[in-house]
Order: sequence, then structure tokens, then C-alpha cells
Amino acid sequence: MSFDASSLRYDDRGLLPVIAQDAESHEVLMLAWMNAEAVARTLATGRVTYWSRSRSAFWVKGETSGHVQDLVEMRLDCDRDCLLVLVRQTGPACHTGRRTCFYTGIRDNVEVELTAPQA
Repeated sequence: MSFDASSLRYDDRGLLPVIAQDAESHEVLMLAWMNAEAVARTLATGRVTYWSRSRSAFWVKGETSGHVQDLVEMRLDCDRDCLLVLVRQTGPACHTGRRTCFYTGIRDNVEVELTAPQA
């Protein structure tokens, strides 16, 4: 069965959340947003393309930083309202310079920095 992008369930802004996960380590790297065009561009180019809500523009991960995400596989959740992209990540995924955006833990109700920015 071929993929029909119109079957995805976008929110009222035309967006759906996308979780980026390292294809080899399975580490969750980040969460971002895609619209239908970003999904199409990602599948066509193999370079993960998001929709920047703050800039109202397409954002090809790593276009300016060099910290690219190459698509290995795109997966749909059961409700078709969220995507998982398995990627080969070059460099840090987070704009703070960390490998993952999920670098803060909550332990005993206290925020703890789990990883420092990469040098």
C-alpha cells in the first residue's frame, strides 16, 4: 500500500508533532513540527524538513549549522496525528549544542542538567 499523505491528521494550524530519534542508538533527540509540505519535502529529499512556528518558514535541519538529520525511516502513530522520524544525526540535535533537546531531568522535584553542550 502506498503512502497517502492526506490521511495524516493535522491540527487546526495544519501541523503535526514530529519526534526525531537516532536510528542506531534510539535516543530521542528532539520534537518539532511539520506541515504537509514539510512531510513531502522530507520524503522527497531524505533531509528532514520541519516547519518553524516562530519564523513561519521551512527549516531544513542543519541547513545553517551543519548538524543535519538524514532520514532513515518515517513512522506514523496509530492515530496518524504524530510522526516519528528515525534519523542519522550529524552533530548536536539541540540548538543549545547538546546531543538531545531532552537534557533536563526532574529528580525529587528538582531540575537536573543531564548533559552539557558538546565542545
